Amino acid sequence: QVRLVESGGGLVQAGGSLRLSCAPSLTIFSPNAMNWYRQAPGKQRELVATITSGGTTNYVDSVKGRFTISRDNAKNTVYLQMNSLKPEDTAVYYCNFHRDRPFSYDHWGQGTQVTVSL
Repeated sequence: QVRLVESGGGLVQAGGSLRLSCAPSLTIFSPNAMNWYRQAPGKQRELVATITSGGTTNYVDSVKGRFTISRDNAKNTVYLQMNSLKPEDTAVYYCNFHRDRPFSYDHWGQGTQVTVSL
């Protein structure tokens, strides 16, 4: 069973930075899209950033200019560089790998807590 292993979460003061990473526990076929989601207490999970196999990126408006998603195709690893963090960025962050046919899948990470204090 493939797991996505996340790391890099933690506690940081407002204005600080964190870098999240996510890699599969086993060798997998390359995903078409790598995504970062987050879920704050009492809120729905939201898509924060996406990067496609071709390198196209998309961000939710609230993180544009502050977060950068990148990927290492050789390692099937995705990163989320988070700068100028705000208290409203506090959430559990989840990575997701999606692949279309053939050999389609949707894999999720276990989540990593990011807490931004004033």
